[in-house]
Amino acid sequence: MLNRGLDKQELLRIVDSVANEKSIDKELILVSMETAIQRAAYSKFGFENAIEAKIDRENGSIKIHKVLTIVDKVEDPVREITLQNAKSIDKKNKDLKTGDKIYEELPQIDFGRIAAQSAKQVISQKVREAEKSRQYDDFKDKQGQILSGIIKRSEYGNVIVDLGRAEGIIRKEELIQREILKNGDRVKAYCSEVRQDTKGHQIFLSRAHPQFLARLFFQEVPEIYEGVIEIKSVARDPGSRAKLCVNSKDSSLDPVGACVGMRGSRVQTVVNELQGEKIDIIKWTEDLPTLVAESLSPAEIQKVLIDEQNKRIEVILTEENLSKAIGRRGQNVRLASKLINYEIDILTDKEDSERRQAEFKERTELFIKALEVDETLGQLLVSENFQSVEEIANSNIEDISKIEGIEESTAKELIDRGKEYLEKEKLEIAEKLKKLGVEDSLIKLKGMTQGMLVVLGEKNIKKLKDFADLSSDELIGGMDEVKGKRIKITGYLEDFNLTREEADNLIMSARKIVFEN
Repeated sequence: MLNRGLDKQELLRIVDSVANEKSIDKELILVSMETAIQRAAYSKFGFENAIEAKIDRENGSIKIHKVLTIVDKVEDPVREITLQNAKSIDKKNKDLKTGDKIYEELPQIDFGRIAAQSAKQVISQKVREAEKSRQYDDFKDKQGQILSGIIKRSEYGNVIVDLGRAEGIIRKEELIQREILKNGDRVKAYCSEVRQDTKGHQIFLSRAHPQFLARLFFQEVPEIYEGVIEIKSVARDPGSRAKLCVNSKDSSLDPVGACVGMRGSRVQTVVNELQGEKIDIIKWTEDLPTLVAESLSPAEIQKVLIDEQNKRIEVILTEENLSKAIGRRGQNVRLASKLINYEIDILTDKEDSERRQAEFKERTELFIKALEVDETLGQLLVSENFQSVEEIANSNIEDISKIEGIEESTAKELIDRGKEYLEKEKLEIAEKLKKLGVEDSLIKLKGMTQGMLVVLGEKNIKKLKDFADLSSDELIGGMDEVKGKRIKITGYLEDFNLTREEADNLIMSARKIVFEN
């Protein structure tokens, strides 16, 4: 390409050809060629010189110049020149002054084998860099879309996909289970990430991503594409089962029916693409209990108890519906939980009844012990929804005496006994905290109860600094994902029914004190 005998116009034709083939800027190729020529010129004329190579954009001619800077006093004769000498070289330019540059044309060079090879490497490197930059610019805006390509090869379970102007990778864990993809197969995948680093860029594809399902429906259902139907949430067990929650902005349009299509044609197209993955389409509603019941279909739900603060739901159903609600290996309840973004606990009506009886018995026994009352009065207090001794101690006489069978004198006595019990318990706990070695700084933390302090002390959390290092999940519990499975984390203070906000406030208060000190 760079030999002296190369036709000038041929040079420009080569540049045009490479630019079109690689879809990169023609100017960038010309600049890279100039850099290569410049490097070869340095090898011939010496690296001590300042050399510039220029390719004429119109006719393809190559000119090589030695660059000299005009100075008052020459210190480097190779790169500098006086104004007087400069004017003698460049007689046409009458406006020359100190600081300007003049260009002394050098003879054309015949590229030797080594120089030509070096130039070729420079050009190839620049073209590769430009191509990678162009590919990144092309694909960075395609993140979140479905891309189609041909499987090129497999590496350690990962699949490399030819996307035309670039390659994408589907990692092993992003493939549909038991899916067999062969070289040469055309495949669709969701573009989950386009990442650029020092080595270039990487396009990460996925066929297991929940949004892959959503984008397939986006392509198949015109009402979703037009924005009339909205996909609210998606949950998938790739290759097995999925749940899709949809809502219609037009009350006259059935979103489920639109997604299913005539005789199931639309949903079947998606199912075929997902290797037979079963899809449950659920109509979204603001009524959370109804949404939960629909999400756990085909199970029939009796009762739904919602804890919005902790994002937990208890579902009560019959023994016959238990297996339907849970599903194979817990699949149905797991997908429903992901779909509505709540943790779902499932209880049979028998388990719920037994739990309530146990709670009733436990509270009754507490009142009998703490207030020194008989079983009948203890049960009566529980049935009136008194939850704790503290609640009774903080009540007024009128509230308790309203209960049938309890007089004012009895009510007063119950309140006094409650206060006495709490005071005694307070002293006992204080002594226990002392034995456990819980520091005063933690004891004085606003919002911390003695019961909490005892539990923390038993868990060897005795200093304010130790408490400040905890997370809210460590306090109230939560869920973690290990190897694709959601695992329950038991919190230190889970039994105290703290909300996440309350847990966060306690931790942040502790951190503030520790930081200030």
